[in-house]
Amino acid sequence: MVLEKPLLPYLQWLLYGGQTEFGALPRFVLVVLCVSLAALLVGYIIAAGRRGPLRGGDTTYHTVANGLIEILQTSPRRIWALARLAIKESLRRRVIVALGVYLLVLLFANWFLSTNIQEPARLYLSFVLTACTYLVLGVALLLSTFSLPADFKSKTIYTVVTKPVRAGEIMLGRIIGFTIIATVLLVIMGACSYVFVIRSLYHTHQVDVASLERQTDPAGKVSGYKGYTTENAHHRHALSLDADGNGETEPLQGHTHVIEPLGENRYRVSGPVGLVRARVPQYGKLRFIDRSGAAKDTGISVGSEWTYRSFIDGNTPATAIWLFDNVGPELSPDPENPQFPLALLVRVFRTHKGVIGRPISGQIQLRNPESGLTSDPIAFDAQDQQVADYPINNHLTANSGRDDIEIYKDLVSENGQIEVLVKCLERGQYFGFAQADAYLRHPDGSPVASYAKVLVSIWVQAVIVIAVGVTISTLVSGPVALLFTVGFIILGFWRQDFLDIANGKSYGGGPAESVYRILTQMNVMVKLEDTILTRLLKGFDWVVEKIMWAVAQTLPDFRAFSTVRYAADGYNVPWDRVFQDTTTCLGYVIGLSLLGYFLLRTREVAQ
Repeated sequence: MVLEKPLLPYLQWLLYGGQTEFGALPRFVLVVLCVSLAALLVGYIIAAGRRGPLRGGDTTYHTVANGLIEILQTSPRRIWALARLAIKESLRRRVIVALGVYLLVLLFANWFLSTNIQEPARLYLSFVLTACTYLVLGVALLLSTFSLPADFKSKTIYTVVTKPVRAGEIMLGRIIGFTIIATVLLVIMGACSYVFVIRSLYHTHQVDVASLERQTDPAGKVSGYKGYTTENAHHRHALSLDADGNGETEPLQGHTHVIEPLGENRYRVSGPVGLVRARVPQYGKLRFIDRSGAAKDTGISVGSEWTYRSFIDGNTPATAIWLFDNVGPELSPDPENPQFPLALLVRVFRTHKGVIGRPISGQIQLRNPESGLTSDPIAFDAQDQQVADYPINNHLTANSGRDDIEIYKDLVSENGQIEVLVKCLERGQYFGFAQADAYLRHPDGSPVASYAKVLVSIWVQAVIVIAVGVTISTLVSGPVALLFTVGFIILGFWRQDFLDIANGKSYGGGPAESVYRILTQMNVMVKLEDTILTRLLKGFDWVVEKIMWAVAQTLPDFRAFSTVRYAADGYNVPWDRVFQDTTTCLGYVIGLSLLGYFLLRTREVAQ
């Protein structure tokens, strides 16, 4: 799974942040202060233009003071009453149609989704969860942006404001009511999606008795059988049975089947095992050694524009090295026969075809980072972009001449660290790695629980869209609010690119410089000549980039919110990620509710 940014522990993310950014809480406080000061300044300028400088200042002061008092007097009972009204309004607008559309999509989805691929669960989960995301966000968008403007247009808002309710309670009531509708829709869609995936991918096989070959030990006694299953769902498995007829198929298309004997030449094959997984990885720190033996932070480039992975060349000293912390026997699922549960994903880059269909050879070594004791190489075959488990037996041989060493006793240092060294053995071939491509696999989590966490991430996005839509609809008409919220979502999905332009990290310069390069057909890597025009362009870009940076601080990173890839790739969604997303959502709801409250008070109907 691709992880371009390491996931920070929740408290570190909240309070301290990473090396290049503040913690979420200090950043939230700073953004709220800046937005509040900007809002006060704009409000004063407008009031001063209408009533004069002194009366404008007095009006601004009383508006803020009275607003803070009203916020403290907010009634949960009135908020819930308004939320119920919002729910009834949503039902009158036939939001249940979205559920019908989704069920119709599932009804015909099997016509277009194929099980004849390497990992069909990835395709199915990605499809249903992405469909859930778009439909729920669409419902949230339409409900939140057209509700208040429709009430203003039809004058029904007067029946609300004549009651003892406050502007803030109207805002929170709408947000909570629409959130409940989106939550119910998401829960129903999510449950239907999970059942759809499991039932669509469920299949079984039969043992092809004619293919079974007897295996014997040196004494000539039957030790087991090897053979194949019958074909079903576009594939068949190789299988291994013990002398009693119990066994398991070889992994294929991301799953296996358990086999039990029912009598002579009769077997029961279970349904797919491991089709939907929730791997729990423990990541390490990656560094490289180049072909000359020098230590490097990254490997070499093979010309790919995406620099997430870097490469090591085959049949040279080039090595990818991961350092893992907190390593102990508890990692092994079987304490009596401990193993080192290594998992590895390799991106293979070929400079020549070699033998078509044959994997590229590589080797793995384990090393004690303190003593330098290193195990003998363990050969493996690398299939391109496929996660493979390499459980290494605790007893190994060492290149120092020692016949028998133990991983957890000899290769793990006193402070619980171990290094994993990976090399490519074939000349002219390359292995590509990122930090998350090797990990120690803890016991799997619950796939259902991980799936539920993915739904939480979709819910977070929907709540933010609702808060934005309700807030902006207090000021403008429904279509304008819709366009603004859509633009907000689009910028949120591309927030990192937006921020790269603002920070000057994007190739081709800022907006004005980019337009100039397009018009003159100039390459983005060519340096501009130092002329008056280019100085003006760069000066304009400097101002625009500062504005873009300020706007980017208020944008939610919708692309980072999505955890669909966790479920699709078979990984457990960390609780740190869930807590970070829900905390961010809470911050947006609080900030936007306050902003919407003061915007609504500017309307005559709320006076």
